[in-house]
Amino acid sequence: MPPPLDVAVPASAEIEALLTASVGVPTTVERIEPLHHPWVLRAHLAEATGLPGTVIVKCLRPEGYGLRSAAELARCEHAALAFIADDLRLDLAPGLRAATPDSRLLVLEDLYPRTELAGLLHRDGHTPALDAELTAFASSMGELAAASAGRGALFNARRTALGTSTDRLGDWEHAHTGLWRIGLVRAAAFGVPLSAAAERDLEAAVTELADPGPFLALTNGDSESHNFLTGPGGGGKLIDFEGAGFRHALTSATGFTVPGPDWLGVSGPAQVEAFRRALARTVPEAEDDHRFGFGLAAAAMVWVMMRTGRLKTLDTRSPGNSSRIQMVALLESGARTAEAHRVLPHLTAWCRSTADLLRRRWPDTDVDSAAVAPYTWRER
Repeated sequence: MPPPLDVAVPASAEIEALLTASVGVPTTVERIEPLHHPWVLRAHLAEATGLPGTVIVKCLRPEGYGLRSAAELARCEHAALAFIADDLRLDLAPGLRAATPDSRLLVLEDLYPRTELAGLLHRDGHTPALDAELTAFASSMGELAAASAGRGALFNARRTALGTSTDRLGDWEHAHTGLWRIGLVRAAAFGVPLSAAAERDLEAAVTELADPGPFLALTNGDSESHNFLTGPGGGGKLIDFEGAGFRHALTSATGFTVPGPDWLGVSGPAQVEAFRRALARTVPEAEDDHRFGFGLAAAAMVWVMMRTGRLKTLDTRSPGNSSRIQMVALLESGARTAEAHRVLPHLTAWCRSTADLLRRRWPDTDVDSAAVAPYTWRER
């Protein structure tokens, strides 16, 4: 299927010129292959170019998302990939082969035959082998946070040079964190308002994320398993840095404690510990049980609050819809995370009472959410 008309697909000649200028050897594109997203393409190259046989070409999206325009998303990814490779000296992300000065086109290392970890989990379920891949994923994110902590000025300098903003609030709230406000309002409208004490807990969680202290580090802004590519030989890579920014490092570990958009349950402790060990290499505060636990619970609870904005929508869905089960599981896993670290007790109580109410209102969700197999796919 051809890309929609509002995605500007580059001509082969433009890709050839970019690569020729980058590698210093004339480069020929033999064909361009569309991939899953219309703004992501695979270019097949002629032999003897000094490059592998294929590269990935990312074009401007048709529109932005979150707090960033399409152009800002592209410039941010450009800056992040250069920062990771050249400033941090990490081999955790695809190499940047070439880019237009305005970041309209990015030519990246092709990571094939690696594939999305989320796709493998969806296909095979939570096997021991994939649990090991999840741990590698967590370690990679922890390694990125550890290497980048305290180096935000370098990243921001790269973004500024490319003409994009370095607004700290925009980084923190990209792409979903600020939506906790909507969740708060919609929870009240649904009939489950937070008590004053629960709101104070939520405010404490939000404050923790807004002022991370030593936990301020680079994240890609979408730390879910579809953004980790793995393969038979290991050597997984993080992808999709359009939402990259310096924010609380533990937002990258949230997806191991509470389910993201794809799942009804997650695995948890082994991955969180792997992330923590990697982070603690340069951030000793990660070894402090209370500081680490509060940050992790804060990130989990803000995610839960953001997702509660869907309560009214889910109420209209048919019995048995897995999104309704996911909401109960989400509330209860958020509560378990906070309980494990003995923090945010009033917000925890709200999560528990709201989950109980939903079980009564939606009898089909009255299941043991803790017994749901990790990485059970949510049918949307």
